[in-house]
Amino acid sequence: MRKIEDRFGDDVVVIGVHSGKYIAERETARIRDATLRYDIAHAIVNDRQFRVWRSYAVRAWPTLVVIDRNGYVVGAHAGEFTADVLEPALKRLVAMATDHATSPAPHIEIEQPGIEPTMLRYPGKVAVRDRRIAISDTGNHRVIVGELENATRMRITRVVRELEASGEAGSVRGFHSPQGLAFSGNTLYIADAEQHIVAAVDLVTGGARVLAGTGSQMRTRSDRDKGALSSPWDLTVADGTIYVAMAGVHQLWAIDATTGRSRLHCGAGGEDIADGPLADALLAQPMGIASDDSRLYFADAESSAVRWADIAERPGAQVKTIVGTGLFDFGDVDGVGDKVRMQHQQGVSVRGTEVLVADTYNDALKWVDIETRKARTWLRGLHEPGGVATAEHHAYIADTNAHRVMVADYRTDTPTVLEIVS
Repeated sequence: MRKIEDRFGDDVVVIGVHSGKYIAERETARIRDATLRYDIAHAIVNDRQFRVWRSYAVRAWPTLVVIDRNGYVVGAHAGEFTADVLEPALKRLVAMATDHATSPAPHIEIEQPGIEPTMLRYPGKVAVRDRRIAISDTGNHRVIVGELENATRMRITRVVRELEASGEAGSVRGFHSPQGLAFSGNTLYIADAEQHIVAAVDLVTGGARVLAGTGSQMRTRSDRDKGALSSPWDLTVADGTIYVAMAGVHQLWAIDATTGRSRLHCGAGGEDIADGPLADALLAQPMGIASDDSRLYFADAESSAVRWADIAERPGAQVKTIVGTGLFDFGDVDGVGDKVRMQHQQGVSVRGTEVLVADTYNDALKWVDIETRKARTWLRGLHEPGGVATAEHHAYIADTNAHRVMVADYRTDTPTVLEIVS
């Protein structure tokens, strides 16, 4: 829709109707923050009781309804679409409308965030390795890299904004909404969800380049053959391979850290929660990923699940669910196995035999035991945490809507704000 707004200006008025699946998504304050995170400048209707949804006989997210200047519905489309597909029809409607007097497009005042941004603006993810720390300052379209002077104080050593032009992604010259981060040696890997790329930053020289992706979203087989990606949201490194939570196609992918070549690791591509062999399992918008020596652990956001996949692609390699039961099964319930309910979690990190989960829409952090499947709440009172990293004695949390990174000692339940100095 951003491309449509850019191409047509005041000739086309876009109104977003937000019919939230999750309870948290029906709160106006959260919707306001979401529009600011994604730089949305058009009006949004909070359709919390699905009245607009029913009025237009909508059955799926997303659905586009085109209305002419007289208020008549002239077309509707359910599912993903591109601006190029929609543009010809809109040009015809605009041409017809110019034969009559039209009113100017209404001016929409952009509302301010509920919590004032700090140095950070909607940080999405955080990564820690020894004394090194990196924060995806998503709303400011940059990545901040630094050293931990102590557990609660970070000194900035580098701010990464620009990228070297190369190959298919030559038009991508800077970050836009960076998310996932992972250290490996003297390299920091970054997943840019908006531009559909994975970048590599040399922490010695500061050079940053596109490693994988073309800068355009993968929609066709031809796009895939060219190396395109689709909303890479998070990543982790295991045995020299980068594993990516590819939210846009409901899969986990693997990228060669040397060549940048990408391949499917698991997920058949349909959106659901179904365990099984790597190639047959169904995932639902994975948005957080972590690894140990043998498994990938990931947060399946749309099924509110925490799951794992074998790293080794051998006969019998599987995808299994730890907690989570269905696309519409969500809530805020601790317990064991299928009794557990979370709500659109977006971050995970492994520590010993447990996974620390950013239970995003419950504004909480929860521990999940890998073997017993027991989930317990550790911290509450956060603001849609999007990412989490576990160090030896502390956890670091990207508290997204509060524009900060929090630090929590494992022995306490009172986190503190990470101090960031330049």
